[in-house]
Amino acid sequence: MMTVHEVSKISGVSIRALHHYDNISLLPATEVTEAGYRLYDETALERLQHILLFRELEFSLKDIKEILDSPDFDQSKALEQQIHLLELRIEHLQDLIDLARGIKMIGVKQMSFEAFDTKKIDEYAAQAKASWGKTDAFKEFEKKSEGRSMETQQKLNVELMSIFAEFGKIKELSPDSKDAVALAKKLQDHITVHYYTCTDEILLGLGTMYAGGGDFTTNIDKAGGEGTAVFACEAIKAMIAKK
Repeated sequence: MMTVHEVSKISGVSIRALHHYDNISLLPATEVTEAGYRLYDETALERLQHILLFRELEFSLKDIKEILDSPDFDQSKALEQQIHLLELRIEHLQDLIDLARGIKMIGVKQMSFEAFDTKKIDEYAAQAKASWGKTDAFKEFEKKSEGRSMETQQKLNVELMSIFAEFGKIKELSPDSKDAVALAKKLQDHITVHYYTCTDEILLGLGTMYAGGGDFTTNIDKAGGEGTAVFACEAIKAMIAKK
């Protein structure tokens, strides 16, 4: 067993932070002595390692707690996700290094901001969180989909993609046009009715994933044509801004 001072020393986490982790049940002390000293065993230290890895990947403490407390939590799977996210971060940093070196050597002649793009990282992080987080929205989704037949689920998916097909038909319009904003509201209502309560915050997050350049973007663009996912994302932003 290690004291909070010893854990702080080997981990680099301040004593104050460790106390906070304990208070919010993120990293409960294994044992508290009669004198009130917190003690931590190897299992607690292993949990702390996961906390620090997720923190390094900019997960919130709330998200980390939901992930680690999930009954489906799999340490091996979590490590695979963490490794992949770190690899994406390394790739991103290398792009920035190459850009900086290029600017140093030849100066800024052609403005390019591709190296600053973190879409791949953001999308994978969102998918990783979704795969673990038993959030209220996820619980609501489980409840609404319980007992739903495969045929019904496929019908709902088709209806969802048809909304994106409608976005595709008007993507030459301004994202803040009346039609585009109406479609964004239609999308939000569809998700709320059939999947989970789609708040503005959740819808903004979905919009970011839609335009993130991965599978979401590919599938949406198949439904409405190239550029549909980005247009839908901008329409969502416009709809929320008008509220």
